[in-house]
Amino acid sequence: MKTMSVGEFKAKFSDVIAQVKAGEEIAVTFGKKKEIIGYFKPEHSRAKRDRVERPLGPLKHLGYYMAEDFCETTEEEFSIIDSSL
Repeated sequence: MKTMSVGEFKAKFSDVIAQVKAGEEIAVTFGKKKEIIGYFKPEHSRAKRDRVERPLGPLKHLGYYMAEDFCETTEEEFSIIDSSL
């Protein structure tokens, strides 16, 4: 996977579009630490992941589905501090 800064991405946008159409995946970086802030990928890589559908139990007959990469929250993310302990 190729990486490029936001400035380079902006300056070479037309070239980036051509590369992505050809199947290349590009990570966009930002700041002095060059942290990855996003990815520019061809549609076919996303579509492959989204094809698997998981029915939502009793809502199945209504046509509601959850994406395969859906992740539920954990107790750690919503920790409750009990001061009575």
